[in-house]
Amino acid sequence: MQHPWNEAVIGIRATKSAPCSPIKPAAPPPRAECFHAALKVPVGDTPYVRAKRVQLVDRDPEKAIALFWAAINAGDRVDSALKDMAIVMKQQNRAEEAIEAIKSLRVRCSDQAQESLDNILLDLYKKCGRLEDQIALLQHKLRLIQQGMAFNGKRTKTARSQGRKFQVSVEEEATRLLGNLGWALMQKESYAEAEVAYRRALLIGPDNNKMCNLGICLMKQEGGGGEGDLGEGEAGDGGRAQRS
Repeated sequence: MQHPWNEAVIGIRATKSAPCSPIKPAAPPPRAECFHAALKVPVGDTPYVRAKRVQLVDRDPEKAIALFWAAINAGDRVDSALKDMAIVMKQQNRAEEAIEAIKSLRVRCSDQAQESLDNILLDLYKKCGRLEDQIALLQHKLRLIQQGMAFNGKRTKTARSQGRKFQVSVEEEATRLLGNLGWALMQKESYAEAEVAYRRALLIGPDNNKMCNLGICLMKQEGGGGEGDLGEGEAGDGGRAQRS
């Protein structure tokens, strides 16, 4: 017996799926969102957002510094406002002023921001040639690692370099700091202390730059040469990444 609905399907080619209406393309994000994402400007109209807009869109660093001050005084995203203001000040050759701003205002920042502020301070000290301050801060950061207080007690943290994010271990941070400490001590011609720093770093892991600088330290203590090799040193260590 023929099925009653066979006639209805005669001449119809079977398909893999039932017919459906075409998929509508997703609506593009609003222009405001595209603008903020492209220029990395926060959304809103708070004092901090206004400062970032002036910094990144209007490209008026002096006005941006004043607005970052206003954001800090208003208590609006103080951690970010202080870090951004210090960076803009450095770009405007106001590194000494940036150092004093961080020292006086960091008490308003969270515990999580202190390590990033230390990293900015190190960069500012280096720019100003303040070797003693640079050495003291590097030693302080190494003590925090020894006491298990670095990275807020964690074994790794997220670092940024040239817009990329990656994970850094406590050991990697320790060897980086020891390399920078050794390099700063070499600039001060404290070659015996620099030797100790490089040896400690090399115990954690091999590194050609540190090995080379250790050799220079040994030659300097023996009264030998090696001056021509001094320029390359820890440049790779010092500028590899901006921690956050």
